[in-house]
Amino acid sequence: MLRDADLLRDLAPAAGRLFDRHLAQTKEWFPHELVPWSRGADFEPGEGWDPETVPMDDAVRSALLVNLLTEDNLPYYFHAITDMFGDDDVWGAWTRRWTAEEGRHAIVIRDYLTVTRTLDPVDLERNRMHQVSVGYSRAKLPNATDGMVYVALQELATRIAHRNTGKLLDDPAGQEVMKRVAADENFHYLFYRDLVAESLAADPSGTVQAIERQVECFEMPGTGIVDFKRHAQAIADAGIYDVAIHHGQILVPVVLRAWGIAELTGLDDAAEAARDRLLDRIERIGRIGARLAERRQSQLTSV
Repeated sequence: MLRDADLLRDLAPAAGRLFDRHLAQTKEWFPHELVPWSRGADFEPGEGWDPETVPMDDAVRSALLVNLLTEDNLPYYFHAITDMFGDDDVWGAWTRRWTAEEGRHAIVIRDYLTVTRTLDPVDLERNRMHQVSVGYSRAKLPNATDGMVYVALQELATRIAHRNTGKLLDDPAGQEVMKRVAADENFHYLFYRDLVAESLAADPSGTVQAIERQVECFEMPGTGIVDFKRHAQAIADAGIYDVAIHHGQILVPVVLRAWGIAELTGLDDAAEAARDRLLDRIERIGRIGARLAERRQSQLTSV
């Protein structure tokens, strides 16, 4: 496996091309133009929140809460990525641009939720204080290769979660907010997806082992949120993000198709063993997702 410094040096030209592509494809947008300000009202100190003001399934509220709190932890993600990639040349330029774009997500989602009173603003702020105070650990990202792989998977997962949450909102303004944020996440995903493909060409054995590690331990960065397991279960039950989606919309199209793991040649013994474990794990995740989907469908039809 290449050392981080060697890999990042070898990948710098490709990262530069992908960064230029990103700048050419993305479009400028403004959070304030998506928020329905006319629906807002003043908040009095100590004013209570009434969920009936905006009737909504609790699972959608859970998704909105998790989505926003995940975006709120941006300072820690910036620190982790800078720590892995460094602050020089294209790597620093990309990380700063990515951070600037990601910053808009928390702004627009929070403004929308506050103006429309979709979530309790007091509870939301307390959760934000907890989440940012806890921070984010990159313990499961031992090197830059693992970081690239994880962020590729995570950006796509975030895009899917935002988009599916928006589809369940009975509000065109909210749908547009989540659609816009999801579009940004997709561009970020494409950068990292293709960067991992370049890493597979530069260091196939090391990258395959990183992919196997990240698929094995993959978690969304919102795992530090208070009552995260309850929220995650509600999100899964609502079909916003679950094991079946993780398998069918991330592992299969990205790991198997885009990265072509099964067809790679020239791997060393450790990477061959890692690939075998990876393919077996993806197959098992698919079976689990299918069983859960069948069970959920059965429950729906029996109601």
